[in-house]
Amino acid sequence: MFAALISRNLKCINCYATTKFRSFSDVGPVKMSYTVYGENNTRNLPLFIMHGLLGSQRNWRALAKALEARTDKMIYTVDARNHGDSPHTSDLISAHMVMDAVELMKDRGIKKVCVMGHSMGGRTMMHFALKHPELVDRAIIIDMSPITLPQDFHLLEEICKAMESINIPAKYSLSEGRKLAEDQVKDSVGALVTVQYLIMNLKKRENGEFYWMPNLKVICKDFGLFKKFKDDIKYLPPYKGPVMFICGTQSNFIELSTWPDIQRMFPNAEIHWLDAGHLVHFDQPENFLDLVVEFLKR
Repeated sequence: MFAALISRNLKCINCYATTKFRSFSDVGPVKMSYTVYGENNTRNLPLFIMHGLLGSQRNWRALAKALEARTDKMIYTVDARNHGDSPHTSDLISAHMVMDAVELMKDRGIKKVCVMGHSMGGRTMMHFALKHPELVDRAIIIDMSPITLPQDFHLLEEICKAMESINIPAKYSLSEGRKLAEDQVKDSVGALVTVQYLIMNLKKRENGEFYWMPNLKVICKDFGLFKKFKDDIKYLPPYKGPVMFICGTQSNFIELSTWPDIQRMFPNAEIHWLDAGHLVHFDQPENFLDLVVEFLKR
């Protein structure tokens, strides 16, 4: 079923920020790179999808096509600042990424939107809903809590170090280089699905140089920013629209004991558990898709 859906020939529009890879020192919004699936689907509210840390909109290509086919929505997959083809900035704060989402709505003339985010993208979309409830119809949060982070979050530092230390000679093709990079980071990263998720971000310049699309210098400099999220949103009133959390039973990003606290922020929230790790949508694509489609069609 899933394979058949994603093979459907859909109209896509690739839109890239004209300020690609420019560094910004201010706190204003940036124009995110994005792709639109189902440009002619104007009857239903569109859906914004934001990836997780060290990911990109490319991670969502297949699922976005499948969602467009089953919901008749205009689906926007975006590259968060410092990721993919979006501009590099000196910060990675959810409040600023919320401004980027609002800027995209203004640019596209969108008055209200459904939102979905995984991990870092999930925190951004939670912040978006809390900050601008009048702009958000409903939210889907994938394996991320607004309150806690897993105790092994520090392992991201090891992943960053591994990514920064790759050594791929220019003579290799992109596919060969990605295979070498996979071998060099797999011991630090662990799960193969996570390795593959990261390797999609390795690119090659015309001069043969290999590089990572994410801005590792900013992303890896201060993970404390992620730990301050609860303080950033604590004065915002609850978001009363529908919210669905989809979590992995093999992940430790959400502690069930904190669910009452989460519901105080999102009183109309529900939670679903799939037999998956942190990359729920990779591990259980069909079950994940069924949950999302049902929620969006209510």
